[in-house]
Amino acid sequence: MDQVSGLRTVVATRYVTPFREGGSLPGLVEADDLGMYVLKFRGAGQGIKALVAEVVVGELARRLGFEVPEIVLVDLDPQLSKAEPDEEIQDLLNASGGINLGFDYLPGSFDFNPRVRDPGADLAARLLWLDTLVLNVDRSWRNPNMLLWHREVWLIDHGASLYFHHRWGPGWQPAAEYRYDASDHVMLPVAGSVTDADRALRPMVTAGVLTEVLALVPDEWLAADPAFDSPGDVRAAYRAFFEARLAQADTWVPAVEETRAARV
Repeated sequence: MDQVSGLRTVVATRYVTPFREGGSLPGLVEADDLGMYVLKFRGAGQGIKALVAEVVVGELARRLGFEVPEIVLVDLDPQLSKAEPDEEIQDLLNASGGINLGFDYLPGSFDFNPRVRDPGADLAARLLWLDTLVLNVDRSWRNPNMLLWHREVWLIDHGASLYFHHRWGPGWQPAAEYRYDASDHVMLPVAGSVTDADRALRPMVTAGVLTEVLALVPDEWLAADPAFDSPGDVRAAYRAFFEARLAQADTWVPAVEETRAARV
């Protein structure tokens, strides 16, 4: 196996089946290490920036103590499309040659809903804090994006986070504040103190952690961003966002607490 940006790289050897419940039509693939991975395609409608968000937020969550399936880079040969009878999937495979993103497949896992099984007030508050930090707009009761596997809650699907990067351009600077509506968050009704979660988690998001996580994103994905001159400039922009967002936490944490208090 090669090592690229600190993430393992595997080669897709067989396309197994699509997961049609996902908007980006992710698929299950087998790789040359004999592992099975949920593949997120670079050629999907959300584009490469969704894959960047998956890496940054997923690996940050892992470092903050959340369970996240192993993230790997998947080298995909479009020739795999020749064995696929579905024309839509053929087109997706043909548009996704090169490095894509994969997540370790968790066999036997199923969708987790905190309304059915209590995840614990502390975990709920921590996840609410994380999603507010990264502006994850896709963790509602309609689409929790959590799995239960081996009695643990696992986080998946962070491609809708960091939504600001779809609109940045030359000279971009972090906004003074970002709109985030926590009222629809799936963990809101069961979360404990977000203030306590902030005290625990904010000090863990250090400059070193941010540098480490951003270094995991392949240069070629960042080089494709027309708003910046180099991958280093893109990483600096993401770092600037996190630094500004953390500096604003004394504003948005109380706002989330107010929303939680109104819901309880």
